[in-house]
Amino acid sequence: MVFQVGSPPAIVFASRLTLQTAAIAADSTVIRCLDWDRDRFDIEFELQNGTTYNSFLIEGEKTALIDTSHGKFKDLYLEELEAIVDLKTIDYLIVNHTEPDHSGLIGDLLTLAPQITVVASKVAMQFLQNQIHRTFACQVVKSGDRLDLGLGHELAFISAPNLHWPDTMLTYDSGTGVFYTCDVFGLHYCDDTLYDEIPALLEADFQLYYDCLMGPNARSVLAALKRMEPFAISQIATGHGPLLRHHLTDWTERYRTWSEAQAKAEPFVALFYVGEYGFSDRIVHALGQGLLKTATAVELVDLLDTDIATVRELVTTAAGLVLGMPPQSAPGLEPILSTILAAAHPKQAIGLFETGGGQDEPIFPLRNRFQELGLTSAFEPILIKAAPTEATDKLCEEAGTDLGQWVNRDRSQKQAQSQDSGLDQALGRLSTGLYILTARKGDVSSAMLSSWVIQASIEPAGVAIAVAKDRAIESLLHWGDTFVLNVLEEGHYQRLMKHFLKRFPPGGDRFEGIATYAAANGSPILAEALAYLECTVTHRLEAGDHWVIYCTAKAGRVAKPGGLTAVHHRKASNHY
Repeated sequence: MVFQVGSPPAIVFASRLTLQTAAIAADSTVIRCLDWDRDRFDIEFELQNGTTYNSFLIEGEKTALIDTSHGKFKDLYLEELEAIVDLKTIDYLIVNHTEPDHSGLIGDLLTLAPQITVVASKVAMQFLQNQIHRTFACQVVKSGDRLDLGLGHELAFISAPNLHWPDTMLTYDSGTGVFYTCDVFGLHYCDDTLYDEIPALLEADFQLYYDCLMGPNARSVLAALKRMEPFAISQIATGHGPLLRHHLTDWTERYRTWSEAQAKAEPFVALFYVGEYGFSDRIVHALGQGLLKTATAVELVDLLDTDIATVRELVTTAAGLVLGMPPQSAPGLEPILSTILAAAHPKQAIGLFETGGGQDEPIFPLRNRFQELGLTSAFEPILIKAAPTEATDKLCEEAGTDLGQWVNRDRSQKQAQSQDSGLDQALGRLSTGLYILTARKGDVSSAMLSSWVIQASIEPAGVAIAVAKDRAIESLLHWGDTFVLNVLEEGHYQRLMKHFLKRFPPGGDRFEGIATYAAANGSPILAEALAYLECTVTHRLEAGDHWVIYCTAKAGRVAKPGGLTAVHHRKASNHY
């Protein structure tokens, strides 16, 4: 099937999932998967107007597909793609971002067309290898790399980490001026209108999308906008919603204005690393996830892709610093390290990690230098001696959260003190029970003392639990995850309460010295608990500074039928 530029879209209907294909430029076709009825996107926000998943095909002398689609569109998408192009002639799959709504059909596509070479950033390739579980031809690219498809279609790749995943990159076609941005500049708006002809219809969803996905990384948005400046852009081909062509300047300036205002208003942590060395990308991602749980802004700085003036400005203004050990042999890094040391000051916190590249700069002499300058160590140096595991990722995430809590300590204290005393005291009179959540996922385990727990439904048996966003166990309580809710006994809970109220170091064993046995779902049951429930997470609702986790209880047992649940009484609501 061949489309000419300007030809009307071809729409294939299938219930409330539909496809729209259209030419958007010379040799360039969009395949839009329209999800009309989707009313929630992950856990971030409700959708008012559904969403789309956009994929693109460029046919030069070589053929490249840019992103795929959500798994729910498998049959519709693959059938339409085969109608447009012989799958055996596709040379490249450009993966701008690996979240399942864009990469959900990569495995199926590679089964049908195993000759395809997957092109992605280094960290994206690591994610894909864990997702697909099969070998495939791959080509890792970074900012500045190019791929010539022929017929004038030379693709340029631009790194855009943290928008809103660390693997994100943007792709620019010099032959057409089309910028393929995946999540960046997108919006959740389902309509068969291909472009942004009527901006008034899109403005609310455009801003909501920015606020939820891009706003927490405002500094990274500004860095991406700066990297886009040299390119002459005819249109922005987004991964969600309509493509942007008629009001390009307006849309990009909104991103700039919102990001500049947000970047000035909040403290941030600068993460310095060498992206192509060792496991830096993966470690920085986990640290960044931990920081974002505390609503702390993150500035990612590749030491081989920056200048001394920028480094000096960031170090001077950052509330916290994280430094991944660069290779000793890397040219030009000594002046940058000297600049970081010269600009750092005692009001900052510092965290250091090894990258596992085999030739890292020594970590402890540098740690000692920062301590001599008066900086606070946010966490113990993270030492990487082998390939990272899930446990390594969790350790790094918890380290990032510790740093974020340190950065926000003054703000948190002011917020607590600013609450109305009458309201605060009245809320504190809402008595609750005492419980301990325990969870295990692979090699990672965690626990949390909890009191905000209620039965939420009878059929199915359901429980709702409020979990602060910056709690370590929060990342183990997503949809489909399992855990155990341990009920503490009145008069026999003090030892457990004291133990689980301790502040554990990143990666620390929460269960050391505590008798446990495994539930059917693999999570620990506390031997001293009065009762327990085995639970599965089915919904998450954002509630201010907490997540409300709704779960179904699959099994349970009371160890002491005559025992009573421990009750928690508070004088004020601004602390547990």
